[in-house]
Formats: sequence, structure tokens, C-alpha cells
Amino acid sequence: MDVGKPIRRAAVFGASGGIGRALAEALVEQGVEVWAGCRSGESGIAGAQPFAFDIGDETSIAEAANAMGNDPPDRVIVASGVLTLDDGTGPERSYRSLEPDAMQRIFLLNTIGPAIIAKHMLPLFDRKERCVFAALSARVGSISDNHLGGWHSYRASKAALNMLLRNFAIELGRTHKQAVVAGLHPGTVDTQLSEPFQSNLPDGQLTAPGEAAANLLEVIDKLAPSDSGKLFDYAGEEIPA
Repeated sequence: MDVGKPIRRAAVFGASGGIGRALAEALVEQGVEVWAGCRSGESGIAGAQPFAFDIGDETSIAEAANAMGNDPPDRVIVASGVLTLDDGTGPERSYRSLEPDAMQRIFLLNTIGPAIIAKHMLPLFDRKERCVFAALSARVGSISDNHLGGWHSYRASKAALNMLLRNFAIELGRTHKQAVVAGLHPGTVDTQLSEPFQSNLPDGQLTAPGEAAANLLEVIDKLAPSDSGKLFDYAGEEIPA
């Protein structure tokens, strides 16, 4: 088992966001060959190879994977996701606030999109080498750890993502004995996603993107095949499903 084996190549889907950009920049600083993907195709990250993709467009994801096929990454990180939609629709505090269109959009961005990325990127993994597919998830996607309720679509979309990651881990493990598929909870990071909810946070709970990226990359480096299919927080602690 090659836990801690240096990363040769990495692909970051969602490299224009706060955490995604920080992850791509940190990997470049480590000397890793980085594919940095965003909708415009211009991440602006020095030293990274940019690529375009739209998380709601499977063709764009397939084209990105095809472009990497001759020199595939051994780490794939899906750093996209949404808590509040562009129109201001935020997490529902009550079932009375549920709107089908908003729910569909949140599931597309948080669950379906990452699943389609896995569909096209997992086949690129070497069957004998250690490879990692990691997607940003959330502690609130844990069903057993849910004691407050609310945030229905966001919680449900992340719970569904966690289930899919578990499914992918089981399937991939049959042919790729060294591969890892995992969900990562970055904590509350100072990004546009968390900005509307930062005012109520206790002191010290908000993490800078660069620090969050360093934490997550350290967790990824320590993941073993026995960890595949699980959800971990930024400190490497497993979060129950």
C-alpha cells in the first residue's frame, strides 16, 4: 500500500471557487502537475493546465476526461458545490419552504454533477497504483449526526453524494485494490458559499481557504484503501453516515 506516495498529477474540478482554487494552488506549489477546471476554462492559476467543464453538462465533463486520458491524474478532487443558489434561494429551514425547481438545481450541483465526474474520471485510474477520488461533502450530510433538521435540500444532496461515493468505492475496489474514493468535510471555510452564515459563527471556527486546502490535502495523503467509501473531516476523523 502506497499511502503517502507523492502525487504526480491531479485534477481539480471547481478550481475557480475558494477551496478549489486553494487546493489547485497548493498542489502546484508541491510540484504536482495540475489540471484546474472551471466553467470558463480560465482558472488563472499559474503553473496549472486549465480546462473547461460545466457540472451540469455531461458532454463537457466527458471531453475533459478524454483530454486527460493519455496522461491521467492519480488524484481527482471535486471541489464544486452550492449552499445558496444564484437567485438567493438558501437552505430551507422548514419543509414548508421546499420548492421543486430549487431542489433539482441543488441536487444537480451537489450530487449528480460529482457523480458524472466520477463516471468519466474513475475509468482513467491505474488498476495497480494508488489513486484517490475525493469530493467535498459536508458533516450535515450525515443522517445519524443530524439533530437539528432543516437545510433540507442541502443535507439531502450531501447525504446522497455520500451514498454514491460509498457505492463507487465498492465497485471500484473490485478491480482497483489500491484506489480510494472518499468524501471530505472541509469545515466552515471563508468562501462565498459560507459568507451568508458567517456572522453567527463562534470565534475561531472560520478557516481560511489556504489552511482548509492544506488540511484536506494532508487527509488525502493519509487515506488507505480501507478508508474508501467513507466521509472524513478536515482533521482526518471519520464522520458517521
